[in-house]
Amino acid sequence: MPQPLILLADDEPHITHIIAHKLKKAGMEVVVVEDGEMALKAAIEHKPDAVVTDLQMPYLSGIEFAQQLAMIPECAHIPIILLTARGYAVEEEVAKLPSIRRLLSKPFSAKDLVGFINELLEEGQEPKSKCA
Repeated sequence: MPQPLILLADDEPHITHIIAHKLKKAGMEVVVVEDGEMALKAAIEHKPDAVVTDLQMPYLSGIEFAQQLAMIPECAHIPIILLTARGYAVEEEVAKLPSIRRLLSKPFSAKDLVGFINELLEEGQEPKSKCA
């Protein structure tokens, strides 16, 4: 069985380093990008099993990324975990985007994040090989 592929998009290198390390330790393959535009390109290219993205990023916010990804039929089903320091301020926007499956407020536990990703993967999302 192939390793789940996770796209990690955050412009804070210390956060991506820690999260990527934890995800790899949990048996996942990780693609790391540092802004919203790169995240969109990487999602289209790699068709990840899940995305972890920060709300506030250069070029496209996490919300804008999710909106644009939702418009691409072969990628619209990819579940997204949105990281934010302002959870209370984006709940209404997040509610409009079914692809955003979790809103995780900073600071957060990397262990909890791995658990959330595993839950998403177990929910029966289409494997990446079926997302062409």
